[in-house]
Amino acid sequence: MRKAMLEAEVGDDVYREDPTVNRLEELAAEILGKEAALFVTSGTQGNQIAVLTYTRPGDEVILEAESHIFYYEAGAVSALAGVQTRTLSGPKGQMPIEAIREAIRGNDIHLPRTAMIGLENTHNRAGGAVLPLHYMKQVYQLAQAHQIPVHLDGARLWNAAVALGVDVKAITQYTDTVQVCLSKGLSAPVGSILAGPKPWIEEARKWRKRLGGGMRQAGVIAAPGIIALTDMMNRLADDHRRAKALATGLAQIKGLNVDPDSVETNIVMVDVSPWGVSAQHVLALLKERHHIFGNAFGPFLIRLMTHRHISDQDIEKTVDAFLQISRNVK
Repeated sequence: MRKAMLEAEVGDDVYREDPTVNRLEELAAEILGKEAALFVTSGTQGNQIAVLTYTRPGDEVILEAESHIFYYEAGAVSALAGVQTRTLSGPKGQMPIEAIREAIRGNDIHLPRTAMIGLENTHNRAGGAVLPLHYMKQVYQLAQAHQIPVHLDGARLWNAAVALGVDVKAITQYTDTVQVCLSKGLSAPVGSILAGPKPWIEEARKWRKRLGGGMRQAGVIAAPGIIALTDMMNRLADDHRRAKALATGLAQIKGLNVDPDSVETNIVMVDVSPWGVSAQHVLALLKERHHIFGNAFGPFLIRLMTHRHISDQDIEKTVDAFLQISRNVK
């Protein structure tokens, strides 16, 4: 990827003259089964451009209660788009179909317009859970019946496709638009893709410009994105295998609540509450004593993730590190 960045053919992308960016967008649209695609700086920017393109101030968007768009994007849907969120809780990131149906607003002057339904696949805070195809289809059919667009936050879409054993188009067929990260498991240093109908992408391009996202010789960061889409997909199964092995090993340690059966992709959730210490305390010990990094997902919940830099030996090291910590906590 670094070599590709060095050798990238570039032009001015604001004028659509960067051949590398153009090639990336064409490739992404083809892979995702959409008419057109737009290179954006991040998944958050892609999601927010989607909301801005679909909505007008005063509208409402339906989101899962712990979705990234609602939970981790700094309130941008209200700050930027001026819309409110209707959040619905669901197991493994799946909002119940009937709950979505009931949340869709009717034609009443007292009510906001339901302008978008957002899904997330895989679902980050649900531990990398995969939304099944039959569920995606049900949501999409319900949305179509009410003429409401479905936007998919597919930051880890390829993890979902690998876990389901399907082509990504099998998932994106049940969406109007989709955002996918070129980083995450695909390992590019920067950037995401927003894909959808060609006229919609043209409007999204204008929103990218309004947000300061008009990039000039952007081919230097688009080049690794091409490698991400062409060469990095097949290795994701290794991340999933290692995550399952990590969860299985941690589940054997006394006082840790870990469910290996819940690990579907590359995310492992570890509950340390039986140890009587906080997630932050355990993370500090992992970092200082073992140079192992994770994230706190609550007072006692830790998120661990596998990626291409994590080996089988690293999995063994991590399990051993937790075991050592378990002998000292009270």
